[in-house]
Amino acid sequence: MKRHIPNIITLCNLLCGCIAVIYAAGGNVYVAGGWVLLGIFFDFFDGFFARLLKVKSEIGLQLDSLADMVTSGVVPGIVMYQMLQLSDMMESANTWVVYLPYVGFFITLASAYRLANFNIDTRQTSGFIGLPTPANTMFILSLPLILQYQPTELFDSLLHNMWVLLGITLLSAYLLNAEIALFALKFNDYSFKNNALKYIFLALCVILLLSLKIIAIPLIILLYIILSLLPKR
Repeated sequence: MKRHIPNIITLCNLLCGCIAVIYAAGGNVYVAGGWVLLGIFFDFFDGFFARLLKVKSEIGLQLDSLADMVTSGVVPGIVMYQMLQLSDMMESANTWVVYLPYVGFFITLASAYRLANFNIDTRQTSGFIGLPTPANTMFILSLPLILQYQPTELFDSLLHNMWVLLGITLLSAYLLNAEIALFALKFNDYSFKNNALKYIFLALCVILLLSLKIIAIPLIILLYIILSLLPKR
């Protein structure tokens, strides 16, 4: 029975992703974001329990990527599509502009490639090569939430500009598959000596979230990349 526990947790992630898709397609990013966060929570703990119970399996690896494809692949693509639909250039008389929002699904395509590559890349057993799809999803979902709950003139101008959104889309697709080594929040032990970078990152995350709230999320993703690129001692 215990060998099925991680897979059941993974399927809970998939269920959360399916529900998030429905809300994201309806334009309710706040509720979609809540389901995505719950899905990411399950995504973290399926691997945790697989290692704890010593029941890691090939089917678990494949199922995990399939679940992530929905929660952290389809959902952010829909959200970016919705944001592009609401951008300033959609009022243009140019007929070709109506097709540009579909570029938002480049995030979905890049996520699919990243997840497929993760399953066969032996370099990613203890860390990541390229931005993990859950981190990318939190970044994309934070953008409309910033507009809704922490609006400023600067953010309103930037996040309603179609060219800025297209740039973010292409940057997101690139980072997902970039040859950048990033650390993973996996702990073989809990000593500060062996996990100093992870503990410092988590502490900074808490500080940023308490002080900046939703605006902290893009900064946390940037901080994650910067800390990963620091020279290792």
